[in-house]
Amino acid sequence: MPRSRLLSLTAALLAVGGCASTTTAQLSPAPQEPVCAASATALILWKPQWRVDQKDVLAREAAAADGLSQFFERSGCFKSASLERLPQTSEEAAQATAADATKQYEKVVLVAVRELGPTVKIGASLAVVEGGTEVVLGVSEFMPGKPVPRTFTVRWRSGGPGVLKGVASLPHDMQAALVAGLQPPVR
Repeated sequence: MPRSRLLSLTAALLAVGGCASTTTAQLSPAPQEPVCAASATALILWKPQWRVDQKDVLAREAAAADGLSQFFERSGCFKSASLERLPQTSEEAAQATAADATKQYEKVVLVAVRELGPTVKIGASLAVVEGGTEVVLGVSEFMPGKPVPRTFTVRWRSGGPGVLKGVASLPHDMQAALVAGLQPPVR
């Protein structure tokens, strides 16, 4: 099939299939009580936990840092929050660092960024192209006097048939996933 005909067919299928975007957020296990506490001081520790074949690591980490920073500056999640990126470390070392920090803070939240990026599936539906963005976070909440942290996963997705997204929305997508997972007070 000639390239121009293939492009015309693809455009027609996109028009027929629509470009509807949907957003979903899933907490596992669910339901979860809010992590946010507007009257508390908190330390937020975050670390990337990418898969071995992850592409564009530096750009994703920059987007994660921007999204985390903007969320904790604007959401009212905590009375005050300090945000720190942990160096590459094991999960056990990160958990120990977080547990130790409860001596100075009312809450310590450890966020492992496991996925942050665009997704594309070709031929997944009538629209030929189905895409969007995905954020996967591992969240652990540490509190003084509680020896075992509360731990859960946030899976946030936005997209659908005919949707193509790049990396520009990733800081916003990170914020949206944090809203779904940490549940800040409604303003």
